[in-house]
Amino acid sequence: MITHETPENRQVAVPAAFQAGEATLDRIAHIKLSSVTLPLATPISDAKVLTGRQKPMTEVAFLFAEITTENGHEGIGFSYSKRAGGPGQFAHAQEIAPVLIGEDPSDIGKLWTKLVWDGASVGRSGLSTQAIAAFDIALWDLKAKRAGLPLAKLLGAHRDSVRCYNTSGGFLHTPTDQVLDNATASLASGIGGIKIKVGHPDRKEDLRRLTIVREHLGDDVPLMVDANQQWDRPTARRMGRAFEDFGLVWIEEPLDAYDAEGHAALATSLDTPIATGEMLSSVAEHYELIRRGAVDIIQPDAPRIGGITQFLKLAALAEHHHLQLAPHFAMEIHLHLAAAYPHEPWVEHFDWLEPLFNERLETRDGRMHVSARPGLGITLTEEARAWTRQSYETGARG
Repeated sequence: MITHETPENRQVAVPAAFQAGEATLDRIAHIKLSSVTLPLATPISDAKVLTGRQKPMTEVAFLFAEITTENGHEGIGFSYSKRAGGPGQFAHAQEIAPVLIGEDPSDIGKLWTKLVWDGASVGRSGLSTQAIAAFDIALWDLKAKRAGLPLAKLLGAHRDSVRCYNTSGGFLHTPTDQVLDNATASLASGIGGIKIKVGHPDRKEDLRRLTIVREHLGDDVPLMVDANQQWDRPTARRMGRAFEDFGLVWIEEPLDAYDAEGHAALATSLDTPIATGEMLSSVAEHYELIRRGAVDIIQPDAPRIGGITQFLKLAALAEHHHLQLAPHFAMEIHLHLAAAYPHEPWVEHFDWLEPLFNERLETRDGRMHVSARPGLGITLTEEARAWTRQSYETGARG
């Protein structure tokens, strides 16, 4: 047992387990948080809008965490919220950020636990862990940069490129002719698959659009559909059976995200694989899907479930149960995580975030390629800085 002098000049005993040893080579010196609101060029509508549950989406709120160490190493991470929640994430992150100052940035698992318990009264899922995700991702980015490796290589990549599909061209607000043009452009840009939204109030319209898209693409192009949780169980069964002849890679979110029992029954009754998980915000919630056999293709979102530390736990569970993996959104993060998954995964291509970053991800021959840039390989644009609505700093710059 040694003693530590507090700012109030009190001597406090520090247990040996919490003493810094010879392996501690650096410490976190400074953290900057930024709440950045990204405007979308076109208001976005999916089934939740057409059924009156939500309004069209016009912007996305991002929480960026930039961490600097005493030795000058830097890492950047982010979380996000569509529609409401961005200011709440920022407020929670601002409250818990100071507990990281002076800590060893390599102790990522320890720091995740420290952050979650600092705000434990608001839970270990949802907004609280989404705020923690920005710190966690920044720490992994920092660790990979310090090693001079792309994050995928630090984690132990199984591949240097990942199959990718486009979602942003197939929303329900998009006219069918434009969906076809978008699909053609996506394939020409090197993207390998196409996903379109379904869940229209008129189910015949879903079938009409899907028929036209499949005929346009031909039988060999991977095609997925996403219902965004809009169907009840009978409707999901009927639509799933109607979709069987389209050769879909998967049907995504046919039911409420928390209806594990319903998803399990659907997965058993259909040949088309069932994909879901993007709306869940903890490993525990995903495990309920896995335990019940409710999902063929699991779709975790690292910023939503608490960051890369939690994603890796979930990926290990998914591998153990022989599941396919298709992370949701945030391709700048998920490309690296998917590259480290043992079974061939998919990554979702969204161009929405491109104005935030100076770098671009390469798509070629149906795949998204891991770059040689260390860490996540991203830096913020001046435009992103200009979209900052709130910022907070703690610690001292070197």
